[in-house]
Amino acid sequence: MIDELKWAANDRYALLKESARLNRINPTDAEQVLWQYIRGKALKTKFFRQYVIADYIVDFVSLEFNLIIEVDGPYHTEQEQQQYDNGRTARLESLGFKVLRFTNDQVLNQIDNVIETIKKNLYEE
Repeated sequence: MIDELKWAANDRYALLKESARLNRINPTDAEQVLWQYIRGKALKTKFFRQYVIADYIVDFVSLEFNLIIEVDGPYHTEQEQQQYDNGRTARLESLGFKVLRFTNDQVLNQIDNVIETIKKNLYEE
């Protein structure tokens, strides 16, 4: 049974869905790289990208494992953004999701470590 709290309110869903569509059309370099490694059940689960959950658009999610992957650009180091991200993560975790965060730099320069961390969180927990 689908938990109704996981999905955006009707008055915001259309706007979020359109924003997610635009994000899929214009991914960051790091999102594009990571997608090449996790798309098409490459990790034995289907990941969706730019997916609406609650009132948020998450970068990637495996609904089968309730695992969200976020790829953070440089602005995520700013204190105000970190506070927002912490609240967002807490809300998503309260809905039963585990949230993994990686920086653009990690994805672009340490992709093997990123993929290994994702695999551990999918299969070893």
